[in-house]
Amino acid sequence: MNLSNEKLQELLVPPGYIKKVNFAGALEESREDKKELVDTLIDSGLIKDEELGSLIAQDMGFGFVNLRQEKIDEAVLNLIPEIVAKSKGIIAFSKEKDKIKIGMIDPRDLEMQHILEKRFKKKIAVFYITARDHKEALPGYRLSLEEEVALILKNIREPSINNENSDKTIVKIVDIILKEAYNIKTSDVHIEPSRDKILIRFRIDGVMHQVLKLPKKLIDPILTRIKILSKMRIDEHGSAQDGKFQLFLDKETVDIRVSIVPVTEGENIVMRLLSAQAREITLEGLGLNPKDFITVKRVMKNPHGMILVTGPTGCGKTTTIYEILKILNTKEVNIATIEDPVEYNITGISQIQVNAKTDLTFAKGLRAIVRQDPDIIMVGEIRDHETVQIAINSAMTGHLVLSTLHANDAATTLPRLLDMGVEPYLVVSTVNIIIAQRLVRKLCQKCRYSYNLSPEEIDIIKKQPGVEEIITKQTQKELKDLRLFKGAGCKLCSNTGYYGRLGLFEILELKEEIKELIINRASSGEIIKKARQLGMVTMLEDGIEKALNGITDIDEILRVTKA
Repeated sequence: MNLSNEKLQELLVPPGYIKKVNFAGALEESREDKKELVDTLIDSGLIKDEELGSLIAQDMGFGFVNLRQEKIDEAVLNLIPEIVAKSKGIIAFSKEKDKIKIGMIDPRDLEMQHILEKRFKKKIAVFYITARDHKEALPGYRLSLEEEVALILKNIREPSINNENSDKTIVKIVDIILKEAYNIKTSDVHIEPSRDKILIRFRIDGVMHQVLKLPKKLIDPILTRIKILSKMRIDEHGSAQDGKFQLFLDKETVDIRVSIVPVTEGENIVMRLLSAQAREITLEGLGLNPKDFITVKRVMKNPHGMILVTGPTGCGKTTTIYEILKILNTKEVNIATIEDPVEYNITGISQIQVNAKTDLTFAKGLRAIVRQDPDIIMVGEIRDHETVQIAINSAMTGHLVLSTLHANDAATTLPRLLDMGVEPYLVVSTVNIIIAQRLVRKLCQKCRYSYNLSPEEIDIIKKQPGVEEIITKQTQKELKDLRLFKGAGCKLCSNTGYYGRLGLFEILELKEEIKELIINRASSGEIIKKARQLGMVTMLEDGIEKALNGITDIDEILRVTKA
């Protein structure tokens, strides 16, 4: 159900949920991007989907349900056929003795309500649901990947490139694998030949999961299909090849980067999926606590200096920088980037791809960018002395520079810069803030449950330096009295107990006391001690707070924060 822009303004601006100037900016942005205003408001972080849904339901006089927090039994879901649920924007989410609870995008559709009552021969209780929430609930209808592929394989005997029926079957198998990967927000698809099988593994929320086994005889036609899509040589089997292609899935263009490498049992295929679906996130939605969010927003407004994001490979550094760039990207500034690779294209920003073949390195690209009259520069990664020197110089000459660096935590970043040959006075003159981060899996809100720690878990926690002290300080409870959360596993989260990821953060703003320590070449231990005295929250503390609030679990926190 689409609300008019005027109605949205009436619901959100006078009561003070969104400032008038911010609403006007979102309205202009939605028109420029040819996007629904509701989507722009949510994607820009001005309001959450469930908050807006609750306001709309209240205005219409209906109850509101957030399906993400409902445990929907498969039998209840299937009371309404998938094709009807999808086309009519409805979901059955709960069944009681005398009634069935139905979520509807348009709860004023009386004709559909009468049809459902006649079908079920029971009363129905109607609740308003948002279109986004409805879309996330639909995957509950799907057959498993294994079931779908098994049905297709009934039609194939011996795969052959010259057999038209076999070719169509291989095309279907590859399409189904990619569609399933997209639906469950997989970042990477691995197709790995072993001695007698092909293993299909998905990287979901940073963790590998084996999802399918295929007969070894399918490897050659699958390889050929993917090589043709990626515009690779199909007759080359002894060297590594890289390529890319696009798929149109669920009204969205998905970019897929492909890497094929020869191994002892054949050729390994890894496909990385880059979609707008995976980017539907805001700076606030990354997981920053309110205090750190305000700090980052304030520091971003500095016209010059450096913002550094640190952490190991795969911890979301680039995503954080992109979200900052999206906020800074206005008509009044010129933004240029040098990246390897360019993960996503951002309209209005000049993005340069590092190219080893043409000797376009980070350092050379950065030198060229400086001559392009930029206000803001993003360097994908600071890897060497030359790049860091140019970046520092750019920050000192009136540019705002954003970059990433490999370091374990915020405090370690400062000695790392000194080790790279940067003088202490240059560090304190240019670096505004350091954002250290890790990614943890979020608990699935549909199958999450609370529990008391077992004696074994208490023993594990007590062996982790500082963990028990932080928990006791935050809760004023002993471990034996503590209730934490876990995911039981359900169809939505592929029985993992987790759905989605968010960041753990450590925000170090370079205040005068910190700058003084840097000038005196203090150790990272001394810096972190002073930073905590000044109010910095460590990643471990941030993580434990998220575990106590049921956003993630203690196992995830310990997994990603171990030194």
